[in-house]
Amino acid sequence: MDFLTTVLLLIVGGGAGVALSNVLRKRSGITDVRRESTLLLERIEKVFKVVMAEGYFSEIYNYQDQKKILYLFNDPKKAMIIAKSKVLVGFDFAKVRFRQPENGEKKLIIESFPAPEVLSIDTDYNFYDIQAGILNHFHGEDYTRILDEAKQAMNERAMQSDLPKIANNQIQYMMYQLASSMGWQLQLPEAEQQQLEALKAQAEEPIAAPKQLPIG
Repeated sequence: MDFLTTVLLLIVGGGAGVALSNVLRKRSGITDVRRESTLLLERIEKVFKVVMAEGYFSEIYNYQDQKKILYLFNDPKKAMIIAKSKVLVGFDFAKVRFRQPENGEKKLIIESFPAPEVLSIDTDYNFYDIQAGILNHFHGEDYTRILDEAKQAMNERAMQSDLPKIANNQIQYMMYQLASSMGWQLQLPEAEQQQLEALKAQAEEPIAAPKQLPIG
């Protein structure tokens, strides 16, 4: 057997072996899936953000894009997205401005306190009823824009809910209790101080004793 014949037999035998291996793998239900990921760390920042309220939201978002073909007829594409989100609302304490009286009095004066903000949104998206046009197809940037718009809508909905008010009440009363436990007085800006006084009054209201039912 000459060298060329030997090489041909090896090639044919190797090809047959690969084909047989693929057939057996398909029959056994085993698939060879390879995934690669690259993690890039851009930066690390020190933050002091406190979560004071969390809410759970569901949103149905309808997306539609109209495109005219030859200025004659519309070629729409549309999709329906159902988003379920967990929204965390709290405060960035790096924005707090405070001072202590010069006479050394145990009093913390808050000159400026930030408004509550959405600290994070953890969203699960599901796409339904995706309909592409004849020539107006969906592309990667379309899905990115849809998700960004849905997330922005969820952010606005969260800020229009009771979450900011709940977070405000929580942080004010928490700071008051913390200062009181250390023997300090807390003074907030006028509007926030009025809210705190109302919260303190509610907390100090005695709980009415249950009425006794008449016997007999």
